[in-house]
Amino acid sequence: MADFFITFRETLEASLVIGIVVSYLLRTEQRRYLRYVWWGGMVGLTLSLGVGVVLFYVSGGFEGAAEEIFEGVTMIFAAGLLATMLVWMKRQRGHTKKIEEKVERHIERKRLVGIFFLIFLSVLREGIETAIFLLAATSFAQANSIGGALLGIAGAVLLVVVLFTAWKKVSLKTFFTISTVVLGLFAVGLLAHGVHELQEASVLPVFAQQAYDVNHIVSESGIAGSILKSLFGYNGNPSLLEVIVYLGGLVVLLNFLWPRTLATKKVS
Repeated sequence: MADFFITFRETLEASLVIGIVVSYLLRTEQRRYLRYVWWGGMVGLTLSLGVGVVLFYVSGGFEGAAEEIFEGVTMIFAAGLLATMLVWMKRQRGHTKKIEEKVERHIERKRLVGIFFLIFLSVLREGIETAIFLLAATSFAQANSIGGALLGIAGAVLLVVVLFTAWKKVSLKTFFTISTVVLGLFAVGLLAHGVHELQEASVLPVFAQQAYDVNHIVSESGIAGSILKSLFGYNGNPSLLEVIVYLGGLVVLLNFLWPRTLATKKVS
């Protein structure tokens, strides 16, 4: 599930940029510049796939404590990267207009390579982020995430095609709100599980090995537990430090999603 949300969201963001640029060029009857869009997308995708292959190859070369440290650091880094991405997305206003203005300036100044780099950097950024997130998600859920990842990519591309070809534009506000909550919870789970891995490697102190155990209610190996673990970082018997980190992450996430609500509660 997490791999689907990750690739869907990341592919959607890159595809939206491509769709906005293509739509603008077609609307302004400047089809001759479309080749810069396709080349930028192909080169960006190729390089990001290469980075992904290297990351997964490197991750398979660790064993024992080194593997736990690598996975722990990767999870914490991915959680931070996810948080940064969500903050950036929340601050975007008039995103379509800004992209169209960039394309217009590049055409007016005859700097057509700027269109190439606009698409190239968008695809490369989202591709590398996706590779890091999937690496962390695979270590996290200890399962192959290829199937869900491919479904996420296909779903995002299909949605963008519908968005730019349908008579009525599809509103993405609801989707971005839901995915922000889901990915925010996933980031918190990654952070806590990264701490768990570093504790296993004796890098971080344990304090209390087990804060509680609810596996007899919802087992991590069961269907419900597996889904909760892959999406929200569920752990039926976490250490005390994991619980503290998870709760701290939830507070930060809630403050990010509804800052005015928490501020009002503090004042009252």
